Amino acid sequence: MLSNIGVPGLIIILVIALVIFGPSKLPEIGKSFGSSLKEFKNATKDIMSDDESDKKDKNDKSSN
Repeated sequence: MLSNIGVPGLIIILVIALVIFGPSKLPEIGKSFGSSLKEFKNATKDIMSDDESDKKDKNDKSSN
């Protein structure tokens, strides 16, 4: 879905966001979006590492 947007679409979205939120709120919104994305990536990484450790524990127990 998002792969079909392209550069002109992103520019239009940014202009609309600038009109709606104004130039003073845009950096604040970008910062909060970036921190949310970072937190989501960290949580996803933790879940993946937990799954890998669970699989490793199961393999260790089954080989004994």
